Amino acid sequence: MSTPAPKACATCGRTIEWRKKWERDWESVRYCSDRCRAHKPGRTDRALEQSLRDLLAARARTATVCPSEAARAVGGDDWRDLMEPARAAARRLVAAGEVEITQGGRVVDGSTAKGPIRVRRAG
Repeated sequence: MSTPAPKACATCGRTIEWRKKWERDWESVRYCSDRCRAHKPGRTDRALEQSLRDLLAARARTATVCPSEAARAVGGDDWRDLMEPARAAARRLVAAGEVEITQGGRVVDGSTAKGPIRVRRAG
């Protein structure tokens, strides 16, 4: 039997790899951890996703944005606390097929990317 394809966590967008213990209920696995299960995406998370979409729509087709721009747009002066939620919003948009995450101009896996990332429209 081949292992099922990985899926994205509904909260943080990180990749969830199949595990033998989930064999019977893999279809119902939606979160990568108890922390993500407890913190489901809320109003701020949806606002960050929409902010990323709006920022990309206002730029050239091949342009990129930094997640910090979305954090600033949503959080105002308190934007720094929104950096990881903004990165998670970008990962959720990747899982939805809307955007790609890049580093140094190359597409990278947002689940494992360390350091500054950029977000651009998919395709």
